[in-house]
Amino acid sequence: MHQNILVAYFSASGETAMLAKTIAAVTNGTLFEIQPKTAYTAADLNWNDTKSRSSIEMNDKASRPPIAAKVENMEQYDTVFVGFPIWWYEAPRIIQTFLESYDFSHKTVIPFATSGGSGFGKTDSILQKSCSAQTKWCFGKRMSSRASQADVQNWIKQLNL
Repeated sequence: MHQNILVAYFSASGETAMLAKTIAAVTNGTLFEIQPKTAYTAADLNWNDTKSRSSIEMNDKASRPPIAAKVENMEQYDTVFVGFPIWWYEAPRIIQTFLESYDFSHKTVIPFATSGGSGFGKTDSILQKSCSAQTKWCFGKRMSSRASQADVQNWIKQLNL
């Protein structure tokens, strides 16, 4: 396994954060929370409201919500796990903001997601376009936020990093 691992994640409700912490523990990776410049309120996250901030962002494929902070020394990381909840069968737009903010050439990017029930959908093909052609892309996996360390270890073994 690569030595320099970053586990970057966006978590609206804390579920993805739990899984990110497990992945960081298993990989001995550095945690980085992808936080929006303007935090989401409960009303912003109401997917039943077509005028909610999350609904508006997800309906606009060009939306790139700004991020509060940048990863220091991104160049030191060889492998970057990128975690998020599934929104509307794909990653929240802030994940594209994150991926488009750095050069992932010659790095391995591994998406992971949590979801109340939605599958991964076309998330891989959508996100892969936000990285350079020289990025080693591993297909993503949806896991329980409460996945055990053993479950995470088994998944990482299957990745053949």
